[in-house]
Amino acid sequence: MANHSDASEENQKRKTATSDPREKATYAVPVAKGLINTLKHILRNEPNTIHYPDEKRTPYPGYRGEHRLKRDELGREKCVACFMCSTACPAHCIEIVAEEAPWDDREKRPRLFNIDMMRCIYCGMCEEACPCDAIELTPVFNIPARTRAEKIYDKDKLLSL
Repeated sequence: MANHSDASEENQKRKTATSDPREKATYAVPVAKGLINTLKHILRNEPNTIHYPDEKRTPYPGYRGEHRLKRDELGREKCVACFMCSTACPAHCIEIVAEEAPWDDREKRPRLFNIDMMRCIYCGMCEEACPCDAIELTPVFNIPARTRAEKIYDKDKLLSL
């Protein structure tokens, strides 16, 4: 019998300890702040929906989209086929085959320059690694394709972007 009365006394102590108004007040302030924040967002009257094909969101500065190869002042491709971009690429999506350049100011140029955009992770390492600033990531995004082969960009497509 003594055990039963001891247990009921402990239960009574627990009830009085949890019914302390100060404990309930500690939860009230953060809950009230959260509700106020939610109401501010609801009453802001900003449209959240963008009707995509008609309205396009402008990318943020520094957005990394589709790749492109640059040309120099004479209209030639800037790439000197040094393989720095393909070496730096963690996804191994850049394929370069070099050939001798017909110009005197450089030794070689890319005969083949392919980027598999389905494999690319758009990290920008190729852009950072390029010593002659020949490749860049543009803010262009969402270029649709029907087949996987269309997402393998060759040198001509990269120069035209």
